[in-house]
This record gives sequence, C-alpha cells and structure tokens, in this order.
Amino acid sequence: MITKIKNGKIILPRGVLEGYYLYIKDDKILDVSKEALPYDYEIDAEGRYVSPGFIDVHVHGGGGYDFMDGGAEAIIEAANFHLKTGTTSIMPTSLSCSTKTLIEFLKDLRVAKNSGKLLGTILGAHLEGPYFAKSQAGAQNPEYITPPNPQDYNMILKEFGDIICCWSFAPELEGSAEFCEALTENGVCPSVAHSEATFEDVKKVYEKGCKKITHLYSGMSTITRHNGYRKLGVIESAYLLDEMTVEIIADSKHLPPELLKLILKCKDNKNICLVTDAMRAAGTNLTESFLGRNGEQTPCIIDDSVAKLPDLTAFAGSVATADRLVRTMVKMAECSIEDAVAMITKVPAEIFGLKTKGKIEKGFDADIILFDENINIEKIIVRGKEIGN
Repeated sequence: MITKIKNGKIILPRGVLEGYYLYIKDDKILDVSKEALPYDYEIDAEGRYVSPGFIDVHVHGGGGYDFMDGGAEAIIEAANFHLKTGTTSIMPTSLSCSTKTLIEFLKDLRVAKNSGKLLGTILGAHLEGPYFAKSQAGAQNPEYITPPNPQDYNMILKEFGDIICCWSFAPELEGSAEFCEALTENGVCPSVAHSEATFEDVKKVYEKGCKKITHLYSGMSTITRHNGYRKLGVIESAYLLDEMTVEIIADSKHLPPELLKLILKCKDNKNICLVTDAMRAAGTNLTESFLGRNGEQTPCIIDDSVAKLPDLTAFAGSVATADRLVRTMVKMAECSIEDAVAMITKVPAEIFGLKTKGKIEKGFDADIILFDENINIEKIIVRGKEIGN
C-alpha cells in the first residue's frame, strides 16, 4: 500500500521542505517529491511538521514503569508510553545493580523485544553502570558500584551482546581500558559516565573507540588542580575532542538554557544527541517515586518538573519526554527546528549504525511523526502504520 502525506513541512537535516509530498510504500519511505504519484491512502498534514520518529538512547522508564521492574510487561508498557510522545525507537536503560538483576533485565528485554506487543521499536539495551566512580554516583545506588569485572562483563557480552547497544562506564577505573576494548570488539558503543576522569583518562579510551559521553555535565569531573597544575576533566574533554558525541538532557532543568546555548556554540551539531534520561514518573502525577527495581531502588521526589534525591543533593533523572527536549531546544536554546530534530533522530542513528532510521529519505523506515509549532505530537506512524495517539 502507498500512503501519501501532503501539506506538511518536511524536516530534513539540511532544512525544511514545503510544497513536497512524502510517499510511503508498506513500511519504507518511497519518495519525497513534488510530483503527484499514485497512492492508496492520503494524510493531510494541514501545515504541521513531518519529522522522522524520535530515537531515545538513554531512558529508564515512564508512565509509572521502570525498565528494570522485572518482567517483559513493564518494559513493553514503558516503551509504549514513550511512543505517544514521538519516540518510535527506544533504548531501555539500566542502572547500577547486582549482576543477577542485570541479567534478568537483559532476559526480560529480549522477551519484550520479540513479544509482538511493542508499538514502536526496541533497539537494545543501554547499560548505565555499575563500573563508575562512587564519588560521582549521583542517583546511582553506590552499593552496586564497582570497578570493571572481566568475569562478569565477558559473560554478559557473550550471552547478551546481541541486545546491548551501549555501556556507560568511568574510564579512570583500573581495568577500564580493557573493558572498553571488549565493548568495541563486541560491537557495543562505549560511553563515559559518572566519572572523575582527567583528560588523559578520557583520551586513552577515546583512542580505543569510545566516542560518546553520557548526559554531559551530570555526574562527571571538571577542571581540578594537582599540586597547583590544572587538569581537564570529562566536561572539558568533551569539548576538546571534536569527534566525541555528547548526550544532553534538554529538559531545561539538568541544563539551563544558557548552558544549552554554550554546548551549541562549542560542539558541532552532528555531535550532540538529545536524551530524556526519563524515569518512571514521566507522564504521571507522582511526587514521590524511586529508580530501579524494588529492593535495589533509589528513592526520589518529583519537584519543579524534575526528579531529585530526597536530600536535594542531586537530580535523579528527568520526567521529560522526547517532545519536550525538542521544544526546549527550539524555544529556549534558540536552535533551529531541523537541528533540534536531527539531534534526536539523525545523530543517534549514526552513533549506533542504524542505517535505515533517523532521516526522511528514500528507503528508510517509515517511522514518521507529525507535530505542530509547539511540538505537540498529533500523529504517529511506525513502519508505515498509523498508531493511535
């Protein structure tokens, strides 16, 4: 079946097209053209933006569910919740936890991915921890933070490497260089996070294939002094290393608008990736909640549209959804709509080698969303099929 979308403002990485039609054949994009081609079904965009579906590569839950709750149903429910706000492809993210819980999460993820109950696409897992610096734990449960354990991570990569997309770690820890090598050898993207690393530490893993930093400014070192001499931290390393891509939580809380503008000024747009880092309270009215699985959880409160530790010493994830990220970048950081959308479509697709996602282009997956000037999601199409919003 061929579907035609007319009267839309089609968002491409290079700009916005008006006066063009978007044609979808079955589950793929057939063409973007001014020509009136044959079609079976027509959608009138009525002047709305026509965008690639959002790709969230760092998200812990939403709609009252955490991806680590246990069982495939919680994973399915959280993923389907985020679809409603434009996330057609998602990377469920773990927290520092016991090896047993991590293995159960990966087993549950595999079941959910193959369940047939997902409205969108689970790309695979983003493992956040447990190989972190305790001093930069933030909302990670310090009880489970540990240096890299080759016996554990080699077993996990062997058993679940096919469904692990990204693994965040602190590069200054003993054994991190070998861990980074193991990740790249298994096709898993390494990412720097919750770290006290200096530039030398970051550069060491950068040269071994680590080209990504998890939630820039959250849980990471900045310039320190050693016997009077200044050393760069993770934050400065992110700016200095041109090919290092940074995740940013653009909820206007983790990073205020002025800081978002600084990142835009200092990093090439192709190396900025928007993520929600959303936790279970996203999309709910909860004022008290927790991160992770019951029994290993970190309690938190929801205040001022962000999750915080009860003692207010740190944020504990966001309650943002993908549409809010784009809205923040456009309305507060003064970013163009095409650049903001690229940061949550084209950029993550390229980081993770998703060759048919992230752009409106012939032959790409027909994951399409329509939204208005305020980035309110009004229509969702996944693999060519309309999904009720």
